[in-house]
Amino acid sequence: MKPRTLLLLTAGSLLGLSLLVAMASARAEAQPETETYKVDPVHSTVVFRIKHLGVSYFYGRFNGPSGEFSFNPQNPDECSFEIAIRTQDVDTNNPSRDRHLKSADFFNAKQFPKITFKSKEVKKVSDDTFRVTGDLALHGVTRPVTIDLKHVGSGKGMRGEYRSGFDATFTIKRSDFGMKFMLGGLGDEVTLMAGIEGIRE
Repeated sequence: MKPRTLLLLTAGSLLGLSLLVAMASARAEAQPETETYKVDPVHSTVVFRIKHLGVSYFYGRFNGPSGEFSFNPQNPDECSFEIAIRTQDVDTNNPSRDRHLKSADFFNAKQFPKITFKSKEVKKVSDDTFRVTGDLALHGVTRPVTIDLKHVGSGKGMRGEYRSGFDATFTIKRSDFGMKFMLGGLGDEVTLMAGIEGIRE
């Protein structure tokens, strides 16, 4: 084989190899890695709403939710969400009512100190919305629920930490979880509104 031909073949091989490397790199850049976040309790909120005497809605909240989530916007199979709130942290801006809600009539905070949600399946339904199916454990009962979770955004915080946040609204029946006290005075359906913000680990 002539030297010139050998040189051309070698150059062609190197060019092809470079193209393959560039294509692999481009594919890697196009497929973001799964990132893990720890829930920031200061900037996360869980609010509930329930009817009172059938004439108005009453609102309360749970302070300091905790947990973590893994997020990959292009690969929902790698996404997961685990959230926990302490029943002791129920807050309705009325100490007497809060004590009653923590009693055995309602949350029974001593026997059931936590409400937890753990995802089992995540599907992407639009550019910013994910349908999350998982187990909600409340008042000693675990039941499957499906939640539409909206990705609000991602970005750097004031100290350079990277954050990502989600928002969701869904409804459950408290009687499904054995909470049947005052079903006549208070509604059975409870609407939960959650804004979850996490810091990347």
